[in-house]
Amino acid sequence: MTRRPTIADVARTAGVSPSTASVVFSGKTPVSDATRERVRAAAASLGYAGPDPLAASLRRGRSGIVGVVFEEHLGAAFLDPVKTLMMDGLADAVAPLGAGLLLLRDEALTENAPTLSTAPIDAAVLIGCSGLLRDSLELVRARGLPVVVVEGDAGDGVPRILLDNREAQRQAADHLRRLGHRSVAILTLPLDAGRRRGWVPADAEIAIDVTRERLAGARDVFPDAVAYAAAGSFIDEGLAAGRVLFADPANRPTAVIAQSDLLAAGVVRAAEEAGLRVPADVSITGFDGVQVDGLAPYELTTLVQAAAEKGRATGAAIAAMLEDREPASILLTCTFREGSTTGPVPS
Repeated sequence: MTRRPTIADVARTAGVSPSTASVVFSGKTPVSDATRERVRAAAASLGYAGPDPLAASLRRGRSGIVGVVFEEHLGAAFLDPVKTLMMDGLADAVAPLGAGLLLLRDEALTENAPTLSTAPIDAAVLIGCSGLLRDSLELVRARGLPVVVVEGDAGDGVPRILLDNREAQRQAADHLRRLGHRSVAILTLPLDAGRRRGWVPADAEIAIDVTRERLAGARDVFPDAVAYAAAGSFIDEGLAAGRVLFADPANRPTAVIAQSDLLAAGVVRAAEEAGLRVPADVSITGFDGVQVDGLAPYELTTLVQAAAEKGRATGAAIAAMLEDREPASILLTCTFREGSTTGPVPS
């Protein structure tokens, strides 16, 4: 045939009713093995691959797509194991809805690329909520779409999936204080969408909530600690920052609080490069609790977050809104894990 075969054609060829042929593909009603095989054989002979997903979405009034918006380039985002684990959890949570994920930038870099304004999505997830992503939030609201924000503040009425970033970071800082450290440096995640690296002034405006909260937690214990901003959560960024922190032997910190495990791993490398022993000469803490390749023989002292659970909680909030139920904002807690990268202050 020259036209696309339909389920009615399959039913006629198999000698069953269209409704019986339909449930063979939907799996919603059990049918006998013989009937299933007859329908499948008829479909194969006609070149029928299954129900038209576009037609199905039109019947449901939904696209079956949840848009996920990252601020950074997607290639950079997926170098971060925390985001990878979180996306695994999110994909698992929306799968029972018959939904998949569409990864988006907040604005198109090429002509005709899907954006928050144009993509056929049923709901949106914003990863973080800096000033740039708050503009994305307005786009989603203008379309009347359900939206969930992960680790950011989108204002009243928007469900949020949060970590206890400030309290968790305070625990790591308090651990260092109890070990006797007083000369402490903080290596932060980016301060804003500009992702500029360098020393953080005391009065700096920090647009990214995670960075601001973790910095506040460290300064609850060490109010005068210097801070240096990295351009992203990467080992190379930690290495570059560590070189700066350890450049002056007369003013080296005895401990570094890094706002991610990847940054901490880079600081460990910088310490070794500077001839410092970890933790005999310098203690280093991370944040995330992920596996970092190349860190052996060290086990990082860090805060362990449930990244996959964060994704599942986000998916549960999306599901609630799509089913006209009240979504829950969730605060997840981190667990402090002492490793081999922290020790008493050097005498």
